[in-house]
Parts: sequence; C-alpha cells; structure tokens
Amino acid sequence: MHPMLNTAVKAARQAGSIILRAAEDIDQLTVKNKSANDFVSEVDVASEEAIINILKTAYPTHGFLGEESGFSDKDADYIWIIDPLDGTTNFVHQLRSFSVSIALLENRQPVVGVVHDPLLDECFYATRTGGAFLNGEPIQTSGCEKLHNAMVVTGFSPSVTKESIEARRFLEMLGKAQTIRRLGSAALNLCFLACGRVDAYWASSLNAWDIAAGTLILSEAGGFLRPIEGEFDLFRPQFIAASTDALASEISETINFSN
Repeated sequence: MHPMLNTAVKAARQAGSIILRAAEDIDQLTVKNKSANDFVSEVDVASEEAIINILKTAYPTHGFLGEESGFSDKDADYIWIIDPLDGTTNFVHQLRSFSVSIALLENRQPVVGVVHDPLLDECFYATRTGGAFLNGEPIQTSGCEKLHNAMVVTGFSPSVTKESIEARRFLEMLGKAQTIRRLGSAALNLCFLACGRVDAYWASSLNAWDIAAGTLILSEAGGFLRPIEGEFDLFRPQFIAASTDALASEISETINFSN
C-alpha cells in the first residue's frame, strides 16, 4: 500500500473508533448549531484532532484543511483535506449512515483518498492511477447508462427552500430516474456510486472536505464527474457524478435550465 495512503487509512480508522465510542453514549453528546439545520458535535472536533495528530506526526511539512479547524499552511505543495464526521446530522439522530473522509492534494489535485464507514467497517480508498478499492477488493461503477434505470442520490443545503434551484432540480428529476434517495453523507454517496450501489449523484451545496476523497475514489473506479455549469472547482463544488458519461449527460440535460 502507498505509504501516504496507509497513514490516511490508519487516521481514518482511529477517527472511526472515536465516533463508535461516542455512539454508545449518544445521549451525553454535546451538539451545537453552526447555522440553521447544520450541526457540529464534540465528536467532530475530537475526530479531527486525532486525524491531524497522526498525519502531522508523519508529515510535519504538509498543510491541512479541516472542516472544523480550517486551513493550516494553505500554500503547501501537499494539503490534507479532512471531514472528521461526514453526516453529523445522521449521527446525532442515530441514523446509521456517516463516515470519515480524508484526502491528500498534491498541487491542488487529489492523489490519495480514504472514506471509512466505521459502523459497517467499510474502508474505501484510492490513489491516483492506482485504482479504487473497498476493504482491499477492486471496485467499479455499475455501468448504468439510462436515467430511467438509475438509482440516483442527491443532497440539499441546510437552508433549502421550496423556491430554491435545488428543489427545482429535484422536481425535474422526479419520474425520470428510477428512484431518488437522499442519504446524508456526500463522501459515502460518491463511494456507493464508485462500487455500483447507486448509479448517479448530483449536488450543488457542498465543500471540498465533503468530496475530495470521494471524487478520486469515483474517478479511479471508472466513474464520470462534470460540473452542473461552468468549470468544476473542488473548493466550490457543484457537479453531476455518474457511472457512465452517457448517464451524466442525460442528467445534465434534465437539471440544467434557465432561471
């Protein structure tokens, strides 16, 4: 295993252990609102601290971007991007779908990605040009090409309203996809797409830490990612991800419309 990937897997599993211990005593958890319907818990903070400690010990010259701690040395050639608990709202409500996401950027491009689901003990990972794996086994996308055959996932911003473009895009997709799900962890959404459990995913209200690892895993599993409009920007992501380019194109035609 690539040494940086090995370190990232170690850090993700350590964070997962912290999350699982907290889940056993969820009623004692301290939860705060970042903004309306957007939560942070003491577990997010403890998980991120554990990850950074492991990574910084191994790579003291690298920079970091953590969801809870922000940027450290953002001009470094290597930057670790960390979501210590992707799906905090699910976790707080004891809905069993959340993950730890860690990515390494080299010159702003993902080269290592790890997404760990501590409850199922599933660890998705990839390195650039090295393929994508789940618990050591190679994975690939489903190959679905038609929207009417596709299980599609999406997500909304915490402040979504019925008048928002997110809601309008969702309504356009209803009846065209085979089915639509909203699962609550962007990192897992991309990994489920990478291993063929779902066929497509679109989102427009995320951050780099939500998707940096997952987009690399998806790409290495043969998936396709395109911006909803304009150019793709990891730090302001809005995108369509799909098992095939044909499916991505059909979704793009469905959700791209003038305001």
